[in-house]
Amino acid sequence: MINKIYKTIHNKFSTFFNFKIFLRYIFPIFFVAMVFFLIIPQFFDYKKKEEIIKLYLFENYGLQIKQMGEIEFRSFPFPNLKIKNIKSNLKSERLNLTSKNLIIYPSLFSIYNFRNFNIKKIEIEDIYIKSNFVDLKTLLRSIKNLKKKIYLKNLDIRIIDEEKNILDLKKINFSNFGYKKNVIDGEVFKRKFRVKFSDNFRIINFKLINTGITVSLKILEKNKNSNYVGVFKGKILNSNFKLNFVYNTNLLKIKNLLFREKDLSFDSNGNLILKPFPKIELNTEIKNINLDLIQNLNIKNLLNYKHVIKKFNSQNIINFKSKIFSNYLIDDLNIEFSIAHGRLNISKIFFISDSKFACKGNTNLLDEFPVFFFNCLMEITSSKNLLKKMKVDLNKKDKNFDLEVKGNLNILNNKINFDYIKINENQKKSKDLEYYKTIFENVVFDKDFQSIFSFSKIRNFILKIS
Repeated sequence: MINKIYKTIHNKFSTFFNFKIFLRYIFPIFFVAMVFFLIIPQFFDYKKKEEIIKLYLFENYGLQIKQMGEIEFRSFPFPNLKIKNIKSNLKSERLNLTSKNLIIYPSLFSIYNFRNFNIKKIEIEDIYIKSNFVDLKTLLRSIKNLKKKIYLKNLDIRIIDEEKNILDLKKINFSNFGYKKNVIDGEVFKRKFRVKFSDNFRIINFKLINTGITVSLKILEKNKNSNYVGVFKGKILNSNFKLNFVYNTNLLKIKNLLFREKDLSFDSNGNLILKPFPKIELNTEIKNINLDLIQNLNIKNLLNYKHVIKKFNSQNIINFKSKIFSNYLIDDLNIEFSIAHGRLNISKIFFISDSKFACKGNTNLLDEFPVFFFNCLMEITSSKNLLKKMKVDLNKKDKNFDLEVKGNLNILNNKINFDYIKINENQKKSKDLEYYKTIFENVVFDKDFQSIFSFSKIRNFILKIS
């Protein structure tokens, strides 16, 4: 009975069983064929194919290879050609590129037929480029607009201007395809950053990871004179800023710069001159300031960066006008200062209760122990009103007087020398100068340079000498 059932099933479903047996053999055959298909290219001599590979990379990627090392075929995880130690130009003769690895992902059948050689994508790893801003922008735009897929991995860029190092960007990753298209990741100043930009590069967003620093750049137009007009805004911790600008290769014109923070607010206009030498020119109006910012400033730490101070070139005007019913001691302030090659020159005029104070001074910040030379004139219209504003209670008659002081102040050693003190027509003698020096150093200049801006110390100094 069982044999009859078996024969009936076998006769009716013989085709099915034959197909099943066929599958049992076809899959192993197919698997073995694929393995051989992927392994055999490892034994090819790719040195003979170098010129074909170079020509394809130049025509499709703009990658002009001048020198290449060993070429290795790797079957897994995806078939690819790995070329070591690349030296080439990328999109420009001025953009020299060195790379440890160039990985090519060719179409599978291209390996067996180089006459129809085709690449699906390439990866360039451990790259170094030295470039200026203009060539770098051209490179970025060219890579983004490539029809072929490209991925730059672990790219280090040294940005220069006339062979001077401007900025180093490290560990940059960028591709023109996938979910990270139009995104650049990397490091600057040992901090990770991310840049996102629009397809036409008119909007660029920058974020310094885990620092609270974000900025956004929006290009509004490009006029006939090759000037870029746009808006630059951002956030640094709890502060916000925004400015309009006009940019060309020589000048960045700053318009309507607004900076807002709890302890400092100001508006500014000016220029950032880029060529032939970098220079900052700003005219600033302070809206609000917490004077503790000055007192908390660490001058000694700033003077440690002499290599930065040496390169800094700036000319600035700062204005401040106290609002009615405010608690500021100073009613009106104007400061003009310039710094170049470490030499600081400063001139300031301010008013307290209609009394005028004018000071000029200069110092060389590159000296080991900078000395600030000053010459100050004071026109006191009402000593009573001035002392009242400074919250000094002295039972003295109200009078007018003029005061002139000359001397020098050692910023780091907390020392002051008075060369000349004249009150009205009375010039102080050397004994008086020594007395004022001792009182000033003990009461006002007892801690550090920024402490001389403390109004409580100035009040105590007035009480001591009165």
